[in-house]
Amino acid sequence: MVNTTTKTFDTAHGRILCIADIRGRLSALNDLAREVNAVAVIHTGDFGFFEANSLERINDRTLRHLTMYSPLIASSQRTHLLQQNTPLRSSVDISILSEFPLLLSGNLRLNVPVYTVWGACEDVDILEKFRAKTYEVPNLNILDEATTHLLDLGGVKLRLLGLGGAVVPHKMFDNGDGHATIAGGQGTMWTTTLQIGELVDTAQRAHDPSETRLLVTHASPGREGIIAQLALVCKADLTISAGLHFRYSTSWNEFSVLADYEGFRRKLLLGKEAFDKVWESVKTQVDVVVDENQRVLLDKALNVIERIPPPLASGGAPTGMTSAKEALAAQDEPMWKNCWNWNLCDAAYGSLVLDVREGRVSAELKSQGFNYAYRRSATVPATPTSANHNNNLSPVNKLPSKPQTPAPKVASPAPPSAAHSKPATPAPLTASSSNINEKNATTVNIPVTDQAIDRAVPPHLAGKASTTSSKPASGTGTPSSEPRDIHQKDSPEVEKEGNKDGNGVKDKEKLKAEKYEREKQKRKEKKERKVAAAAAEGSVPASASATIDDLKSPIDQLKSPASATGTLSGGARTPKSAKPPRNPWTIFMRMNVSATEADLREFYTQGLPDGGGVIKVHFPSSTGAGRAQKLAYVEFGDEATMRRGLERTGQTLNGSVPDIKLATDRETRDKEQRERAASQSQLSRSTPSQSAPDSITSPPNSQPPAERSGSFRGRGRGGGGFASRGLAAAGLTRGGGRGGAAGAGGA
Repeated sequence: MVNTTTKTFDTAHGRILCIADIRGRLSALNDLAREVNAVAVIHTGDFGFFEANSLERINDRTLRHLTMYSPLIASSQRTHLLQQNTPLRSSVDISILSEFPLLLSGNLRLNVPVYTVWGACEDVDILEKFRAKTYEVPNLNILDEATTHLLDLGGVKLRLLGLGGAVVPHKMFDNGDGHATIAGGQGTMWTTTLQIGELVDTAQRAHDPSETRLLVTHASPGREGIIAQLALVCKADLTISAGLHFRYSTSWNEFSVLADYEGFRRKLLLGKEAFDKVWESVKTQVDVVVDENQRVLLDKALNVIERIPPPLASGGAPTGMTSAKEALAAQDEPMWKNCWNWNLCDAAYGSLVLDVREGRVSAELKSQGFNYAYRRSATVPATPTSANHNNNLSPVNKLPSKPQTPAPKVASPAPPSAAHSKPATPAPLTASSSNINEKNATTVNIPVTDQAIDRAVPPHLAGKASTTSSKPASGTGTPSSEPRDIHQKDSPEVEKEGNKDGNGVKDKEKLKAEKYEREKQKRKEKKERKVAAAAAEGSVPASASATIDDLKSPIDQLKSPASATGTLSGGARTPKSAKPPRNPWTIFMRMNVSATEADLREFYTQGLPDGGGVIKVHFPSSTGAGRAQKLAYVEFGDEATMRRGLERTGQTLNGSVPDIKLATDRETRDKEQRERAASQSQLSRSTPSQSAPDSITSPPNSQPPAERSGSFRGRGRGGGGFASRGLAAAGLTRGGGRGGAAGAGGA
């Protein structure tokens, strides 16, 4: 005879609260049920079945786990308990692990019926006492393999089937401290093979086609193939499970998450293979100890494991049957499409409400989820494209007919706090396209929102959007070159200034203030460059290094807000070189003959006891002379030894005198070359032209110059280009190169 009870709710509409892992905070059951107006509660394990004498049966590892996750312990107390040097067992009391003793004594009562299975952390002795009717609590109903309950509400007869404990394959034939089909010990409980067999027997005995079957398990059928097989055998319409401790509850059926039916079969086969490994190792021992009743339950459990649906043929029908088990499994094929599953997060983070009305079971799933607020509070400096993102998209700032110019440079991007406290300034109009008086312009302050700071313009759109700059982090006065918009409104001081007479006093004061701000900005940039240079050499203090790192952001890797000179760039940031800083005490040598590193070291070591101070010799491989070892960089340990090396100028190396000079970087060399070119150009302009006079005014017997300085230089060498020679040959000119001379002579 089946151990079953029926609970009829005299209502056409009912709500059932489904939660998981209440973890001993049993007083919350009444509060949660009252919040959702539930008539019953279904719980999926880790209920908190512990009493005072349970502490002596819990091992240290499980006790620490319970202490770590108990909702009855304050955070400060939990930290103290877990970090103390004394044994945890001496400090933990049952009152901070579970309120079950209050429920057992009657000091705490359940206001609505609660149906629960046991979880992975429970005291098996208490569950045995409930089975033996030693313990009874009003409105508390234990769902196990031998007991089933029927809820009649909202036009639905809901049959509850339950399986408690964690699925641990190597323990499925171990009862531990359990006396019947359930198993557990040392504060933990797990599922056994006999437990599965008895649940199948109970489901078969209580089967009624008019009922809707709800399977409640602690282990998830989404992770455990054995539980998924059990749901098929029990013909479950719905399943509710826990055990994964996610922050979001999940709702799915196998057809929605698996690509095909063969994927579902593979999942069941994996569960079968894990079970078979254990079964093959203990089969002989189990056959010896089981009695007749246990043999029946064992066979039912083995049928569950072996009941793998056959593969489908191309038309969607099962392939040829080879056994009666496969014929039965073929009937389960529609179940993987129709059975719906919920896996719940802990009760502290969410719940499921089944709303039953007129035969329809609706679901309301609530999860606390993850907190992503830390991403907004993270220090990410605003870039020109992200800090003013909303302004770029605002209709107030859209001026299609007037192009916008880049914003003035800033020393560093403003931090988020600065961006929040003051509005960003839109980009100005170009002088050529705007004929509006700046003093009479109106301003609409558009604040920068959090969304504008968090989201940057994509790189491929950054060139189209107007590039603006954020305010300096220090909050100092804004230079006159600050971008302005024609729709913006000036402050009262500016309006007052615009209405004054044009005596120039205010303009002078304004120019003076602007000059002061520019100088202040230059000093600030110079200071930051020094800090950056010191950080590159590894000598910057920790506080300065942190300041430099704060200026970097993932957005900077996508778009370069400002170059080293402060001008904006539309392209991607140039990768920084990983080369170490150049040794300032380096000599550059240019030689007529090749020389080895040993030759150079000997050159600087002659007559010196310290070896000349040479620490490194480098032949540049980027040039042919360097590869031929005719160019070399010689590095010294200090300035004194380098100066001593420069004194070797004029001495002989391998039969020739090398050119020795102080090495400079590329920027310095380029600058010197530009200065030399500029000076030569200026000198050539100041010197009278030495070119020959034009051929029209030259005497008939004068010889043409070897090279003309006029235009029409062709591909020939001297004597003018092909055009001038052609004109001379046609008699249109009197000379001009070789052809000109010939023509003149003929004339």
